[in-house]
Amino acid sequence: VVLPLLLPDAPVVVWWPVNGPLDPAKDPLGALAQRRVTDTYACEEPVRELAARAAAYTPGDTDLAWTRITPWRSMLAAALDQVTCEVRSVEVEGEEYNPSCELLAMWLADRLEVPVKRSLSAGPGLTAVRLDTSCGPIKLDRADGRLATLSIQGQPERAVALKRRETAELIAEELRRLDPDDTYASALRFGVDRLNGDAESAPADQVPLAVATPEEDAAKAPAQRAAAKTARKSPSRKAAAK
Repeated sequence: VVLPLLLPDAPVVVWWPVNGPLDPAKDPLGALAQRRVTDTYACEEPVRELAARAAAYTPGDTDLAWTRITPWRSMLAAALDQVTCEVRSVEVEGEEYNPSCELLAMWLADRLEVPVKRSLSAGPGLTAVRLDTSCGPIKLDRADGRLATLSIQGQPERAVALKRRETAELIAEELRRLDPDDTYASALRFGVDRLNGDAESAPADQVPLAVATPEEDAAKAPAQRAAAKTARKSPSRKAAAK
């Protein structure tokens, strides 16, 4: 149905709002596109889905969970440009089952080559990033999902706009670039299981991707798993995904 409607040599972008294929590039629609947009936040098991995305990554793949952290990455890069310090460790704080938190943590660990700890909060989404540096702590804290506070040792605190963006804004950002996102690919392949201080435990090409074992799943309390499942399907969580 779609193929006859495509213009020759026109760029094609495919977006799966929910339940994207395990290998977007081999999907019948994905094979027609230069850019394939999925959203691991809309999946039933977002963190496990990141492992599947890494295993099947093809240049042109991207994820709205990655797009959501563009303002965070820009703000953190700008903060580090203001100091001449060595970063020793990082902590990324955010709600559970939020792949944007994992991707930001993996990006920082991949780029800075320091241990990165992933800690949990009540949300919404990402709530804080703390960098321990040789010049003192740097902290980007956003408790309400709208306004963040940037704290750098020796400088006054600054309020910065860091609101959670609508899906339309995320798609618009993706449409502005159709070339492969090598930074996303590198962060994705870093692996969730190398977080929490294990960044230097093994080379990147020898570390397995993060997939929870059946024993780890069985160890979770039934009440906790039921609550997490309810939270993932609740209307408020879907609204927050925007």
